[in-house]
Amino acid sequence: MTVADTLLDETTLLLVGDTDWVDRFENALHDRTEATVRRETTAEAALDFVESAGVDCLVVEQFLHGGTAVELLRSVRAETRTLPVVVATAAGDESTASEAIGAGASDYVAVGDDHTAAVAELLDRTDRAVRRARRERTQRERARQFDAMFGDERTATWVLSPDGRLVRLNETARDLVDVSADELVGEPFWTLPWWSGDDESNPDVRKLVETALDGSFANAVVAPSSLTDHTTVVDLSVRPVSNERGELVSVVVEGVEVTDRVELERDLRRSEELHRVTLNNMTDTVLMTDEDGEYTYVCPNVHFIFGYTAAELRERVPIDELLGPDLFDREELAEQGVLKNIECTASDKAGNEHTLLVNVREVSIQEGTILYSCRDITKRKQREEALATLQETARDFLYAGTHQEIAQHVVEDTPGVVDLEASAVFLFDADSNELRPSAYSPALSELHGPLPGIPLSEDALPSYSFVQDEAVFFDDVHRSPRLRNEATDLRSAAYIPLGDHGVFFVGSDRVDAFDDVTRELADLLAATAEAALDRVTRESRLRDQDRTLQRQNEQLTALNRINETIREIDQALVQAETRESVDHTVCELLTNDDRFAFAWVGSVDRATNTVTPRAWDGAEQGYLDSRTFTIDGDGDEPVGRTAARGEPTTVSNVAAGLRDEPWRTDALARDYLSVLSIPLAYNDLTHGVLTVYADSREAFDDTARTVLEELGGTIASALSALERKNALLSTSMTRVEFAIDDDAFVLSRLARAADCTVSYQGGVQQTTEGSFVFARFEGAPVEDVVQAATDLVAIEGVRTVSTDGTSGVVRLHLTEPFLAFELADHGAVFREATTTPDSTTVVIDVPNGIDVRTVTQLVEATFTGVELRSRQTLDNVDEHDLYSSFLATVTDRQLEVVQTAYFSGYFESPRDSSGEAVAETLGISSTAFYRHVRTVQQKLFGVLFEDGARPPTRSGVR
Repeated sequence: MTVADTLLDETTLLLVGDTDWVDRFENALHDRTEATVRRETTAEAALDFVESAGVDCLVVEQFLHGGTAVELLRSVRAETRTLPVVVATAAGDESTASEAIGAGASDYVAVGDDHTAAVAELLDRTDRAVRRARRERTQRERARQFDAMFGDERTATWVLSPDGRLVRLNETARDLVDVSADELVGEPFWTLPWWSGDDESNPDVRKLVETALDGSFANAVVAPSSLTDHTTVVDLSVRPVSNERGELVSVVVEGVEVTDRVELERDLRRSEELHRVTLNNMTDTVLMTDEDGEYTYVCPNVHFIFGYTAAELRERVPIDELLGPDLFDREELAEQGVLKNIECTASDKAGNEHTLLVNVREVSIQEGTILYSCRDITKRKQREEALATLQETARDFLYAGTHQEIAQHVVEDTPGVVDLEASAVFLFDADSNELRPSAYSPALSELHGPLPGIPLSEDALPSYSFVQDEAVFFDDVHRSPRLRNEATDLRSAAYIPLGDHGVFFVGSDRVDAFDDVTRELADLLAATAEAALDRVTRESRLRDQDRTLQRQNEQLTALNRINETIREIDQALVQAETRESVDHTVCELLTNDDRFAFAWVGSVDRATNTVTPRAWDGAEQGYLDSRTFTIDGDGDEPVGRTAARGEPTTVSNVAAGLRDEPWRTDALARDYLSVLSIPLAYNDLTHGVLTVYADSREAFDDTARTVLEELGGTIASALSALERKNALLSTSMTRVEFAIDDDAFVLSRLARAADCTVSYQGGVQQTTEGSFVFARFEGAPVEDVVQAATDLVAIEGVRTVSTDGTSGVVRLHLTEPFLAFELADHGAVFREATTTPDSTTVVIDVPNGIDVRTVTQLVEATFTGVELRSRQTLDNVDEHDLYSSFLATVTDRQLEVVQTAYFSGYFESPRDSSGEAVAETLGISSTAFYRHVRTVQQKLFGVLFEDGARPPTRSGVR
C-alpha cells in the first residue's frame, strides 16, 4: 500500500501515550498523510475526547498514565462497538495481544526496537483498521437499510438463491397469497402461486429472474391472476447481489402494488383518446389567434364546417375573411372577457353559406390570446323556419273541415317546410280499396305526369307504404323495383303513411335531397297532417253519432209515448168487461197520441168476404162510409190485405202510387199519410183487424210496428179471455158435433193403426213433460194398441191403465198440443171424441157469449175435412159449474191419481184393480195412493153436498 492509497487522509486519529514510538508515529502521520491527529497521554482524557468529538480511529500504547490500554479499550467499547482501536506496545507477548484482542481491539502491533520499521507497519495496520471499520460500518448500514426495506409494509420483498429459488420473504409478500409461504421456500420463484396457477410457471417472471441471475437489473409490471385480489397490478424490480469478489450471492425481488397508478395511466390514456376522438368528431370548431389575427391553433375538425384542412385554413383564409371583419368589438371583449352567441354567416370551401353561432373569449395559451368557438346552426335555423311554417300549417288545419282541405294545405305548405316543391297527398278510398290523389303540386305534375289511383292490391310504392305502415325514403327512387313510372324525372322520393287516411309524398329531381333535417321535417309535416285528418274523422264521427243519438232520442221519445199508450191500453183491457169496451178503448187511447190521427177495429166476415167496422175513434171524417173493405190478399187497401194474409201491412207513404190505388186518394183527402194494419189473432183465431192512420210519412218505424203488432196479440188475448170469462158465467151452452176426416187428429191415427175404436175419456192434462189424455179402446188386444201408439211420432209414451181382453183404457203422453187446450183458451170444452178406422166424431160445448163460428173456425184451421153435423142448446148447465168447481179444488197430481184409479176399475165392485196395482202403475207408494184418493173423494163430496147441483136439461136441437 502506498501513501496515496491510504484512507488516513480523510480520518481523525487520536493517539494516546507518551513513548518515543508514539512521537515518531505522530510525526509520520503529519509527514505522510493529511490526517487530523490529536494526542492525549491519559486514558481519562482520551475517553473524554472520544465521547465529545468525532474520532475515526484510536491508537493506544499499552501502558498509560492512570491505566492501561485494555482498560481504556473496555471503556470505549462500552460506548461504541464500531470505533477502530489499534493497541501498540514496545514489548509485547501473546498473552498481552490476546487480552487486547479479547477486549475488542481492532488490531495489535508489537513495535519492537526498530521504530522506523514499526512506524511503517503501524501506518499500514492503522489504515487497514480504518478500512475494515469503514467497510463494516458500510455493511451494517446496508444491513439496516435492507432490514428497513425488507420490513416496508408497502413493498413485497423476496430473497432468492443464486439458482432462483425462494430463500426469504417479508410479511407484505406473505399477505398477497392465501397459501402458507413457509411451505414455498426452496421452490423456483417463477413457479410460486404469486405468479402462476397449479403445475404451471410464469414465463415472464422467469425471464425477469434469469436476467438478474445473469447480473443485470430487470423491471416489469405484472398482473398475476392468482393473487388474492384479482385486480392487483404489481411492479417487480429484480436486482442481483454480489460479494466482494463479484460473485452472485443472492437476488432481491421487490414488488410494489401499482394498481392505482396503472388505473390512472389507463384512465389518462382513455381520456387522451377521448379527447382526440372528441376533437376529431365534434361539430364545433375551435380556433385561436394572436392579437394580429395569426392562427396559433386550428381544431383538427375544422373541415366539418368550413371544408378546409387545418393547413389550408392557415395558409389561405385569415380569421377576418373567414368570420367577417366586424365580428365583435375588441374593447367590449377586453371589458367582459367573453362574448357569447354571436350569429354570423360564413362560406365554406365549396361556397356554401353556413349560419354560425360564435363565442369569443380572451385567453393566454402559449402565444394565443383570442379563442373562437364556432357552432354550425344552419340546420337549426332551417328547422326553426320550417317549424314556423309548420305551425302556420297546423293553424290552418284547425279550420279545415274536410280531408280534401287538409290535403290541399299540406301540398301548399310543403315547400316552406321541407324546401322541396314536388308533393302529393293520396287519400284511401275504402269503397274502391285504392289510394286516390287528393291534392298534388304543379311541380310534381311536371316531373311525373298525371297521378292515377293506386289499388292496394298493386305492388306500388304508395300502396306498399300504406299497407306496411312504413315511411320509405329513396335517395334515388329509380333504384326501387316498385317504381311503376320509369319515365318519371323524380329522383329523391319519400312516402310517409298518414295512419288509416292515406300517404304523403314529397320528392325532388335531385339525388340525395333528403338530409336528416329534411327527413325529420317531412315526418313532422306528415304527423301534423295525420293528426288533423284524425280530428276531422273524429268530428265527422261525432256528428254522425250526434245525429244518430238525436234520431235515437226521437225514437225513444216516440217509443216512450207508444209504451205509455200501450200501458194505458193494457190497464183498460184488464178492466174491460165486454168486447165493445175493448175495441173502443183501444181506438180512443191510440188516437190520444198526436202521432196517430185515426184508428178503427173491424170484424172479418168470411161469408161476405169483407171487413166491417165495429169501433173507431179520431179524425174518421167519413172515411169508413166512403168505401167497402174487401178481403183480398192482392188488394190495394191495407185492411183487406191484412185480413186475407193474417200479416201486418204497412204503407209508409200513402202519396206514392196515388194513381194506381184509388183508396190513397180518399186517404190523402183526410191527411192520412201513412197506415199500419195489424191482425188481432190469438192461437190461430182472428178477432178482427186494427188499422191506424197517421198524418205524417214514415210514422210507423220498426219500433212502432213491433210494439203495435205485440199490441194486436195482447188485444186478441184479452178478447179470448173475455170469451172464457163469459163462458164460465154463462148458464147455457151450445153443444156442436163435428165429423172429421183427417189423420192429423192423433186418436184417428191410433184407431186406424190399431184397427179398433178409440174414444176420448177425459182426464186431459198439460205439464212441463207434455200433454196427457185417457183413451178407451174396443175391438183390439191391448198389445196391438200399445204397439200402434208406440209407433206413432205424435205419442211420446203409452201406459196401460186397465184391460179386459179386447177393450181397456190407456194413458197417452202426446208430443203435440191437444185440441182441448186450444178450445179451452177460447172458453169451449172438448167434450167427446170417438174414432174408428173409418170415421171421427168430435163433440164440443160452446158456452153462450162465444160465437160458435169462432170454434168452427178453430176446428177448421186445425183439421181438414171438417163437417158440422149438429148443434143443440143445453140450459141450466149446473153440471158445467159443478165440474168446474170440482176441478178448482184438486191438484193435477190428485186428478191424475183418481182418474187412473177410475179407469183401472178400482171403484168397481168387485174391484178390477187393487190399490197396490194402481199405485205401482203410477210409480207411487200404496200409502200415497190411498191418501190422494181419500182427499179427492172428500173434495168431491164437499162440492156435491155443500154447493148442491142439478142435472142439465136439453132445450132443443137445431
